[in-house]
Amino acid sequence: MATKFFEKLSNNYLELLENKEDFNVIIKIGESPNVKIFQAHSAILKHRSLYFRNELKTAGKDGNNIKTINLKNISIQQFEIIIKYIYGGIALLENIEATFIFELMLVAYELILVEYLEILLIESNAH
Repeated sequence: MATKFFEKLSNNYLELLENKEDFNVIIKIGESPNVKIFQAHSAILKHRSLYFRNELKTAGKDGNNIKTINLKNISIQQFEIIIKYIYGGIALLENIEATFIFELMLVAYELILVEYLEILLIESNAH
């Protein structure tokens, strides 16, 4: 029963990430012309990543009270995995090359993510 509860909770948070309402953070990934914008929620980012907690303290707000963070040294594919992990605690890494997973671990380290992501990345590559 607890497993289904946490699975539902995880799915609800992932749905929140996909919902384009009520966000208060914009994260710009990449450099022009390859830029993707992610809309996120400061409360989740702050509690799941020390990096984002620190960045959000100093990020300026626009007229709509939305903070913007620019991350140029992360690929869009890497950040898609990381943001889904931040929200849902899940990292789907099937059929992904070991070099990409290693680079993802380095990015996760830079973003000071929850330590369990590193364990998850290592374990998923071992299979």
